[in-house]
Amino acid sequence: MKICSLASGSKGNCLYLETGDTRVLIDVGISLRETLLRMEGCGIDPAGIHAILVSHEHIDHIRSAGSYSRKFKIPVFASHMVHRKAEKYLAKTQVIEFESGCAFTFRASRIDPFPITHDACDPVGFVIESSEGRCGSATDLGIVTRLVTEKLRGCRALNLESNHDPEMLLNGPYPWDLKQRIRSRHGHLSNEESLVLLHELAHSGLEALMMAHLSEVNNHPDHVLRTTGSFLRDQNVCAPTVIIGDQFRASRVVEI
Repeated sequence: MKICSLASGSKGNCLYLETGDTRVLIDVGISLRETLLRMEGCGIDPAGIHAILVSHEHIDHIRSAGSYSRKFKIPVFASHMVHRKAEKYLAKTQVIEFESGCAFTFRASRIDPFPITHDACDPVGFVIESSEGRCGSATDLGIVTRLVTEKLRGCRALNLESNHDPEMLLNGPYPWDLKQRIRSRHGHLSNEESLVLLHELAHSGLEALMMAHLSEVNNHPDHVLRTTGSFLRDQNVCAPTVIIGDQFRASRVVEI
């Protein structure tokens, strides 16, 4: 299993995952040119991707999904509502629609798109399971529901949101209505909320942890490192490789 954060943040998100014989991108929210440059810099063959999974229709997740699909003639998987909402980005693209909450098989992998709370039309997280185990991705979470926790249990690799530091958000430059939106049940997880979820998901098989979707204005990698450091110190169940997602550069490829 291999995982790599190609972009992570409020301006664009893209996650590479290879498990079993399946290689996918979860979201393509940066330009096609930059996506290809970062993939090539990481030693990932852009022509070797089998599909794109779309979590929701916001531009920082779907910007280049259609252009990538058309260039390499691969399918985009999206829910019916997201397909309709993002039609201009997915025009002349092979879109395979799924239903949130209903798992499906692609190649030799089982893909489970589960509902999350966010201010989008039909947002989902993903669990992908193959002969190599389970990998989960959940960003743009307003709250951690019981369903989210249960779906993400038992993963070898996790890509989890750690969007903002509450004090930085409160004292920062955003207008009050935007601050309220970020803190709401349909906004984004704080570092502390991510820490609570991490403790719920700790198990001996957790080997890779990507902390994702950091706000450039309301967070800092050092704050997230403190969060994950606290997690690693406070439990003795697992010791995953920790990667902090970056908006402007790809992470290294983590192989487990």
